[in-house]
Amino acid sequence: MEEVLEIRDGCSTPEQLLKSLAFARFLKIYKRAFIENLESRPESRQHEAKPKIEFIKNIKIRDIVAILDSNRDSKAKNEHDRELVRFLDGAFHHYRGSAYSRLVRLQNNVISGDKETPNSVKEKVTRKALRLSKLILKTRRHMLQKVGLDMGVRRTQGMAVSPNVTAGEISGHYLNLPADYVDLAYVPLTISADIQTGVNYNTPSNKRAYPFYELDYNPFNSATFNPDEWVSVALQVGSALIVAYLHKSRGCIEMEPGLLNLFPFAEITDLKAGRRPDGVFIFGDPNAKREDLGYFWDEDNQILVGLVPNFDEYKYFGYSKKPILTLHNVIAIRKGEVPLHCGCTRYVMRFGEKTGEPYIADMLVKADDMGRTVLETDEHNITRPIFYGTETGAFACLDGFSEQAKLLMQGREVGYNQATGSNARQIVPVAENNEVKQGHVLDVLLYVNNYTLIEEDGYTVDHSMTVDEAVEHFRMGQRVAAGSTQTHRGSKEISYWANPFPLLQDNDGTILHPDLYEQFQDNEARFIAEVKNAVAREEMLIGVAYSQLMAGAYKDNTDEDVERCGYDSREVIEQKAPERLAEDLIDLIKKRALLKRAQAGGDTDQVSITVALVGDSRTGKSETAEKMEGILSLQLV
Repeated sequence: MEEVLEIRDGCSTPEQLLKSLAFARFLKIYKRAFIENLESRPESRQHEAKPKIEFIKNIKIRDIVAILDSNRDSKAKNEHDRELVRFLDGAFHHYRGSAYSRLVRLQNNVISGDKETPNSVKEKVTRKALRLSKLILKTRRHMLQKVGLDMGVRRTQGMAVSPNVTAGEISGHYLNLPADYVDLAYVPLTISADIQTGVNYNTPSNKRAYPFYELDYNPFNSATFNPDEWVSVALQVGSALIVAYLHKSRGCIEMEPGLLNLFPFAEITDLKAGRRPDGVFIFGDPNAKREDLGYFWDEDNQILVGLVPNFDEYKYFGYSKKPILTLHNVIAIRKGEVPLHCGCTRYVMRFGEKTGEPYIADMLVKADDMGRTVLETDEHNITRPIFYGTETGAFACLDGFSEQAKLLMQGREVGYNQATGSNARQIVPVAENNEVKQGHVLDVLLYVNNYTLIEEDGYTVDHSMTVDEAVEHFRMGQRVAAGSTQTHRGSKEISYWANPFPLLQDNDGTILHPDLYEQFQDNEARFIAEVKNAVAREEMLIGVAYSQLMAGAYKDNTDEDVERCGYDSREVIEQKAPERLAEDLIDLIKKRALLKRAQAGGDTDQVSITVALVGDSRTGKSETAEKMEGILSLQLV
């Protein structure tokens, strides 16, 4: 608990910083960590460690402040002062690299007053982060100068010391929680934040191995919930207001910057209006048992509760992202909608003035991993599937991305477990909030097959099948795994509708969540009926896209198959195959744009083509989109 440093002091000078409660807390954290490290050394090295331990134990804040207050020339300073400042410089680098800090400011005025707005709070939060960073650097320089250690080149730009998260909080009592959850209201609610990017967090686990399924009891226990041990964040996940509660312990708190880089904040207007949360998500409950992993629909309070216990095997960002999306999907299914595990992009299509030839003017991401379709009826009484997104960020696996794509992520990313190699991940913003929230007619719906090899001159998109034939591919949900879940790399697994979280049907056909499955089937039937109508009106295409992303790893593909389909080796497929699909998708999108323009009367300057690629992890959704950006050269590195 004490390893997480929360800073609530307002300091403007080095003297104030060194005398602050936050510095006293951090010094205590660093001293304890340093001593524990020294004491863990082999017995043969303890004779060197013991004097250092005694030195560290005897460090007092008054000795540090005395150095800063001293007016003596640096040459007259004794070696003890130098040793003390060297120790503090080590603390400085520990703060930069290994510590976790939150700078917090209370912003109740954004709810209770009229002058404060979300944008003004955002500006204040950013300024606070920058001021603290500059003050820490200034204090370090002063201390080094006082003892004659500020020599050589000054490395200012490479010494960023912003807190991991600078949060604007309001009282949790502004949240309209049911009476049974009043203890959650004692946790301050984060409504705005400035996060440190370019940071990599190492968590105890780097893959998901346990399902997040429905429980037949409420896992939240108010009797053991200590509000002082938690932070909370109000998230807008699609149309759902979901409040995440994260335990302030290492291995749990590191989920905070990732979530802030993945989901938008809830609307302040909703909080002001007293909107009740659709769900609460509790990550890292130290009093929960392993079997408490899952979610529960609280019928009496009309709220969905998700919980992840505090065990190392659950301390992975996938156990915060996937459960939150599960809560979103359960809420969507209960409302009659169809969640889609997909990447979805809206292509802005324009036409040459002289030739009338279509070209892609922009690619706007609507969903990187999850969205939902809503059947909406227009003024002409025509019902169409409308697509909405959920996340503004992407939890991107770096294995399949080009170096150019990785460069585009730099400066905006929050990384996890990069040293592990396989399944190293980064959360990076990819979509605009307005684009995710706004609905668009679904023009193309494709299931992504990542293992079937396609001949070199073959077409990687098949939309010649009937709607019923296409739907069977979605229901089967076959893919070859990359090894980021419990399925071994190169093995095929099946997940009904590409696993819309939670998995509704097991590989053997067992229904896992009967009530939800029945509701999903009703939603699916209405959805398919309208897809058939849209296909009959030539407004929509449905079929299968072949990314071949994992075809090289798939154990049933022979070397002869690989060579026959134009690949020099299995290893090159992962980079080259999504590019083939990207080329074919561009061709398809242009054809659809011409048809849509003609259906609109033929004189419009611009149309949108919204394409959803449905598939589970590592089917090639993000990789194909990245290749399309590269082909279209919409960004320059």
